[in-house]
Amino acid sequence: MTAQAYTLTLANVELPTGFRMHYAEQGDPADRPLLLLHGLSDSWFSYSRVLPSLARSNHVYALDQRGHGDSDRPAGGYRMQELAADVVAFMNAMGLPQVTLAGHSMGSIVATHVALAAPERLAQLILIGANTSWDAPELVEFKQVIDALEDPIAAEFVREFQASTAAEPLPEAFMERVVAESLKLPARVWRAAVEGVLTADYAGHLDAIRMPTLVIGGEQDPYCPAVNQRELAARLQNAELTLYAQLGHAPHWEHPEAFVRDVVAFLSR
Repeated sequence: MTAQAYTLTLANVELPTGFRMHYAEQGDPADRPLLLLHGLSDSWFSYSRVLPSLARSNHVYALDQRGHGDSDRPAGGYRMQELAADVVAFMNAMGLPQVTLAGHSMGSIVATHVALAAPERLAQLILIGANTSWDAPELVEFKQVIDALEDPIAAEFVREFQASTAAEPLPEAFMERVVAESLKLPARVWRAAVEGVLTADYAGHLDAIRMPTLVIGGEQDPYCPAVNQRELAARLQNAELTLYAQLGHAPHWEHPEAFVRDVVAFLSR
């Protein structure tokens, strides 16, 4: 039997946390809900290489987080706890009592905060390109670069940043769209989001996360060293670790087939 192909739908929802969230949706509404959170400066399109395959067995929502993609860009609300509150508000607005939540990079921080603040709302947790903490000297230096950004943001800067995340070559058309999505952010959102990432502090609370968790990433990740990803998985109460030897910070971009295979296997447990 051939798996049914579900049409991708793009829509908006007004959230009580004070802004309009844009999102992509795909899959059978009768299937289990899977929420996907992108990384810094990305959008739902970050999951475009894996979303159709994940939708074969899940009802998938890929969100544009506050300030990103085609969601509203309010003046404030960019701390990771506030982005986590947006996720819970989205779940409430869509009538989703419990979901599997996956987050990449910045999205992994948001997902971790959701797991800490509302654990009863998560059946499973997936952390992609994740860290125990985000205050490494390299990231502090990156913040200095971001703090100096001015509008309009240069496409060359965005392309260099996005290319730095991957250890494997990416399709040019995909990268062009990734850059275009990042260019939607004004400098103030870049600054606010990076400030939120670097001030996130959850390392001392990881043992409170008890739902089944998959930590998945690449051993060539320049932002989340493999040793940190191993430590993260070890400090969670119910976690398993999948690391790809040749991949970098974005395995769902670099090797979507392997990523889908391993995520689907985790979801089926």
